[in-house]
Amino acid sequence: MSRSQLGDDQQTATAEPRRFVAPDEVVVGRGAVTEIGPRMVDRGSRALIVTTEGGRERHGERVRESLKAAGLETVVYDAVTPDPTVATVEAGVDRYRTADCDCLVALGGGSPIDAAKAVAVLAGEGGAIREYATDRAGYEAVDGPLPPLGVVNTTAGTGSEATRSIVVTDEATATKFLVVATAVVPAVAVEDPELVCSLPPSHTAFTGIDAVTHAVEAYVSTEAWALSDAPARAAIRRLAEWLPVAWTDGDNLGAREATLVGQLQAGQAFTNASVALVHGMARPLGARLKLPHGLANAVLLPTVVDYSTPGAPERYAEVTRLLGAADRDTPDQDAADQAADALTSLCESVSVFGYLEEFGTVPDRATFAEWTSGMAKDALASGSPANNPRIPDQETIERLYLDVYDGVLAPHSA
Repeated sequence: MSRSQLGDDQQTATAEPRRFVAPDEVVVGRGAVTEIGPRMVDRGSRALIVTTEGGRERHGERVRESLKAAGLETVVYDAVTPDPTVATVEAGVDRYRTADCDCLVALGGGSPIDAAKAVAVLAGEGGAIREYATDRAGYEAVDGPLPPLGVVNTTAGTGSEATRSIVVTDEATATKFLVVATAVVPAVAVEDPELVCSLPPSHTAFTGIDAVTHAVEAYVSTEAWALSDAPARAAIRRLAEWLPVAWTDGDNLGAREATLVGQLQAGQAFTNASVALVHGMARPLGARLKLPHGLANAVLLPTVVDYSTPGAPERYAEVTRLLGAADRDTPDQDAADQAADALTSLCESVSVFGYLEEFGTVPDRATFAEWTSGMAKDALASGSPANNPRIPDQETIERLYLDVYDGVLAPHSA
């Protein structure tokens, strides 16, 4: 019996020993930002703070004060932009080396955290970050040890502070590549709801649906197991309840903290079970259309789930129940068939599709159709589709892209 055929009350022995990875320390709660210094003081003496210009302006002083009070010197690198590039990483490494730093603190969401992880890789291992990508070097190509990394998270979606993943944009090819290695998991993760209250509704929606996608894909992944299932299930339930509240009322600290915890759990789930087809398709789609990563996931999620459901109906039935769209009396097949619609409803509850015109660049259908072959190749090369409960081929992914265009991206779509 395959894993996808198992119900939630059934269990088989893990085929071989597996390790659950997570940050060494996680600090959650109002005012938690003040803990970054005490948590990093035994891990280094001169920290490179990797952030964006906006991150430095909003929260940089609080982070520097905490580090300085604990006895660490600080150097700031605030040139990170959304979807960090190879050039951004290389400039960060230069800053790290010339300032003689021995640890890093990422301040921000997925982009600063990914940039800081990549800087740590090159500071510890040398070479070019592209050499460590999964499509060239496979998984776990970073040996380590790397400079210690602490994260002060300011978004509620990527879960990057708990993961083995780095996403970097290659400017030369206008594509994103993935690095996956246990060595890049941060040592410290700080989750302070006061720091995410300034997120606008658009980014609350993007990052929140990104987290939902992480949790759903981790739960249905062919690599899922007992220790990834628990945080995946908890994340789906928590985010379904609290993400719409945080989107509606950004000053609700309880909702903000709940979404922070939910996205952290989603990050723990997928870094220990892997993402699947949605993420494989989202990277090339986001690069082509210049979409924020969470928005790229959102436009793909219902269509891909609809395609994937036959591969693991019991799992998707449970997803529907966790979203609150079915109960235990609903037969598994009926509940599974509702999964895509339930996720669409959650996306619509935060108006995520309504942000496409503002944040994306959608071409005409003929141009998009010309891109589908290359995007499908990039998606397959990422390795993520191989973890999907229903594994697609090149032609299927191309068709799914066109289905998404007609159903979500096209100007005339609903």
